[in-house]
Amino acid sequence: MSLWEYANPVKFIRTTDKLLPWLWIAAVACLVIGLVWGFFLTPDDYRQGSTVKIIYLHVPSALMAINAWMMMLVASLIWIVRRHHVSALAARAAAPVGAVMTLIALATGAFWGQPMWGTWWAWDPRLTSFLILFLFYLGYMALWEAIENDDTAADLTSILCLVGSVFAVLSRYAVNFWNQGLHQGATLSLDAEENISDVFWYPLLVCIAGFVLLFIALVFLRTQTEIRARRTRALLAREGQA
Repeated sequence: MSLWEYANPVKFIRTTDKLLPWLWIAAVACLVIGLVWGFFLTPDDYRQGSTVKIIYLHVPSALMAINAWMMMLVASLIWIVRRHHVSALAARAAAPVGAVMTLIALATGAFWGQPMWGTWWAWDPRLTSFLILFLFYLGYMALWEAIENDDTAADLTSILCLVGSVFAVLSRYAVNFWNQGLHQGATLSLDAEENISDVFWYPLLVCIAGFVLLFIALVFLRTQTEIRARRTRALLAREGQA
């Protein structure tokens, strides 16, 4: 079986229809378990107090905000190289989800920053690049809406996605690129010495799993909607020409 078979819209819809119920169940289960465990069953941090529990929303949403754009980049590259419409529509479908994830990350970061830094916002390298990434999300969605021809819109938004990927990378690695800045280092790391305490680590992993599954489910659902909307526009166009 080839992965490219799913570039067929009919096969994509049939396959995702089978997967979606299980994805929703798994996503809701992980989110409920992770958030209840994290917010109500973990102790306060000895430095940050109860404020530390914002990580159960902030870290997963920030992670998905960046990775959503990376997924859009891959889908856009597939469109540019292979001209598969499903990939372009999947990138379009992921953009609003990624934008919401970015907004959640910015908002929860502000709620954490106020008691920790004494300010709601700072022009820190990572925060600034994250804000620019959010603006790229808005610009990407606006460009899709502004162009009537779907193929032209897919071409131009793919180019915009390539440019915006710079800020997605900066959002992830800004702390490593610049030593100055208020933002702390990575909460999650392959280096066990840099990870947070296990009492916070395990529920955080469950929350991240929930956000990942939720993202996949939403992208599948929205891609199905985009495919059907494209098909409807094509039918209406044919009727108008008849």
